[in-house]
Amino acid sequence: MIPGKTMEFDWIDPSFDIKENILPREIEESFEDPFNLRLVGNDENPAIRSRYFCLGRASGGRGIFSVYRSDGKKIRVICARPMTQNENYFYERKMAEQL
Repeated sequence: MIPGKTMEFDWIDPSFDIKENILPREIEESFEDPFNLRLVGNDENPAIRSRYFCLGRASGGRGIFSVYRSDGKKIRVICARPMTQNENYFYERKMAEQL
């Protein structure tokens, strides 16, 4: 993503309940986190359906793990949940390395 330019999120007919645990606003904020970690999944055919992972914090401090796809213009979140203890540790460690 280009710094200063945000991508649009596709919230039309999401494949998970976006109101159950995490608000769409919190998910979007986790992508805007300057210390977020974006990782590429290990798909068998990445050219067709690459999945990516994002570990980031919402503005309220809540750690969020998201699985998503992107065409470079829009982000389609497949799943999102609070970070686990191990994911939070990994995020904190990587954030400390950047400081």
